[in-house]
Parts: sequence; structure tokens; C-alpha cells
Amino acid sequence: MEADRGQDIGWVKRAAGSHDLACEGGCDHVGARTVPPPSRRVIRRAAPADVLRLMQLRDQELEVRKRTRELVSKHRLRMKVSEAEWQWDRNKLTVYFTAEKRVDFRALVRDMARSFRTRIDLRQIGVRDEARRLGGLGRCRRELCCRSWLTSIEPVTLQLAKDQGLSLNPSQISGACGRLMNCLRYEHAVYTQARKRFPPVGKTIRTARGRESVKAWDLFEETVSLQGGDGEVRIIPLAQLREERRAARRAELDR
Repeated sequence: MEADRGQDIGWVKRAAGSHDLACEGGCDHVGARTVPPPSRRVIRRAAPADVLRLMQLRDQELEVRKRTRELVSKHRLRMKVSEAEWQWDRNKLTVYFTAEKRVDFRALVRDMARSFRTRIDLRQIGVRDEARRLGGLGRCRRELCCRSWLTSIEPVTLQLAKDQGLSLNPSQISGACGRLMNCLRYEHAVYTQARKRFPPVGKTIRTARGRESVKAWDLFEETVSLQGGDGEVRIIPLAQLREERRAARRAELDR
């Protein structure tokens, strides 16, 4: 297929006509329109020799990363080289790196061009994008979501962990990239709705035993932990708590 100033190899992910991919209400919900065709033209089907050449280039990328890191050290640049990728025709070498600040790598590019004898494309990416490209296993022992199926990464904040009553220890809620895990968003909507059914933690309420403080609640077990004035803690079903509160209100009104 066509690539930037040359040719590259791609993989067919889906085959369909543009009319089959049309959005009924429009992808922007303005009006019906068809999906534009790809900007890159497919030249031909890759031959076994083409695939072999690609695999050989992939084998060389380890040495490319090593050599690039040596050049980075030589120029004393504060950047971390994470991945290198040859274009199939060797007309371009793309190197991905992370850095805390902007990096002036003009001298580095010149050295790399002399060393690899091709056009160099240095791309700075974030730590989340780096994890997506490199892959790995999460705390759940499954492949990283950003690598396996997530098409886009939405912002993840500490408030998501607070709403779910999770530990706020960064080491326990951070992913392989060092940022908050994407899965903190998955059940957040459920917890947000649940908070409307459960009494807030720390609130003092009136029950069949008098005034008790809400210590915690379990969304999946539908239970609430209460602590009375004598320090005793009891765990009761949410339905029972509702009934006790209704009974306590009726008793107060009857006085």
C-alpha cells in the first residue's frame, strides 16, 4: 500500500463498501453521508517475499533502538526511546520516545540520518500511548485494555476511585504506564447511580436502634454497615435499613 514517500505493508481488518459504512444520521448527527474512502491506495497483495522482508526489518529494530539510545546518551538528551519502526521500503525510520519536556533533537536526527541512511521521523508520545504500543499485562493478569480493545483513552481522575471507595494509594490504582487505570471508568456509572440509593458514608441517621453512623456500604451485596453510639457495628441489608428509617420517621411523627 501507499505510504509516506514510499510503500508499506498493511493488514486487512475489515472489507466493506463505503455505502455499508454510511451513518444513517450522519457521523456528526447533521445529515446522512458516506464514509470517505481511505487516503492511501492499495497497490497489490503482499507476496511471501514481501512479508519475509518485513520480518527481517522487525528483527533489525532491536539494534536500531540500541543504537538510537547510544546517540541519545551522546547528545545528553532527556528522552526515553521506546520503539523503532522501519517502513517496509526502508525510506523512513520512525522512532517513538517519551520525555517530560520538549526536546531539541535536531542534532540527533542528523546523526541518525547518517547512521541509518534514511529519513528519520522522531515522534514524542505520552506514557499511555507508550503502554498501548508496547503492550503488557495489567494487575488483572490480562492484556492491557489500551492494547487489546480500547479504541480511545478517556480522562481518568482520582475522583473515580473516591466514588467507588477504592484505595487512593497510587501504587494500587495505577497501570503499567504509571497513570490511573482505565478500568476505573468501567463501573463508575454503576457506583454513581448506587450513591443515590445508599446513605452517604459518615452520615448519622435514625434507625430502629436510635442514631447510628453509616460506616460503609457494599454495592453488590446490597448491605450497609452502621455504628451505634456504643461503638457496636452491625451490617444489615439495604431494604431493612429503609424499613427501619421509615419506621423511625413514623414513630417520631406519632409523638
